[in-house]
Amino acid sequence: MEELRVTGGGHLGPIDSSRIPRYAGAATFARLPRLDQVDRADIAVVGVPFDSGVSYRPGARFGGNHVREASRLLRPYNPALDVSPFERVQVADAGDMAVNPFNIHEAIETVQQEALDLTAGGTRLVTLGGDHTIALPLLRAAAERAGSPVAMLHFDAHLDTWDTYFGAEYTHGTPFRRAVEEGILDTEAISHVGTRGPLYGVRDLEDDRRFGFGIVTSADVYRQGVDEVVDKLRTRIGNRPLYVSVDIDVLDPAHAPGTGTPEAGGITSRELLEILRGLRGLNLVGADVVEVAPAYDHAEMTGVAASHVAYDLVTLMADTLTPAATTSGDQ
Repeated sequence: MEELRVTGGGHLGPIDSSRIPRYAGAATFARLPRLDQVDRADIAVVGVPFDSGVSYRPGARFGGNHVREASRLLRPYNPALDVSPFERVQVADAGDMAVNPFNIHEAIETVQQEALDLTAGGTRLVTLGGDHTIALPLLRAAAERAGSPVAMLHFDAHLDTWDTYFGAEYTHGTPFRRAVEEGILDTEAISHVGTRGPLYGVRDLEDDRRFGFGIVTSADVYRQGVDEVVDKLRTRIGNRPLYVSVDIDVLDPAHAPGTGTPEAGGITSRELLEILRGLRGLNLVGADVVEVAPAYDHAEMTGVAASHVAYDLVTLMADTLTPAATTSGDQ
């Protein structure tokens, strides 16, 4: 079947849904071209089908393709930010990294190296997980490309700064403790957003403060409102290179049931999207959306939410990149 695509700004865009139904054909993110169909990509969306670091429900290894399927309804123009990201820059789907599901150390090394390979020409990554273990190697690659520790916003129900699980240092609950220890995070500009639920003890919070994390709980978002939260986050980040990591369980299970460790009392998908949009103009150098577990999803609720989060992250990146010279094309 011929791929009839929308083009604009000299870039190859998504399949034209006015000529080929959205439900037809193979699913790439937002029906964008594959990386091998373009000369280069300014932004690449890549999957990491890995969940060997989970501590409760498995299944996030299937999250990337679930998000791709749920992204079929995404359209080329983002009215919330008044940006046509696929026209402004070249965005492509880089497929999936092939990581070892039986050796977590090898998997982490693979993700780090493939992230470095994909970003070698200046391409920025939005990664679809997979469990949150993969944030550590992605942060390593982002800091290496930035040439300095990076600021980070971590959207999650959980802190993910625990020391070990069953003696294991590398799990989906430990990546940000390791990242602080390795010196790849700018500890004056790191925050959790949306945390909630029971902890193992008060020491969890004491450790976080010692590491330098600010904490905006889901209750803070509810009581203070999106605008106040965004102002605080922007002040903390400044103009530093920023990495955004989104665990989909930051959303209440009513909005995202398809995840491995759900917690009651989360933020809404609208609140999450509005906070992300409030980051407009910041130097977003990388991002991930993780912990989508489709076996627990219903009617693609979680997949749809995750696909819109990834779409807004792509749009934020595209908005700050210098577009190539525009050429005429179909809109």
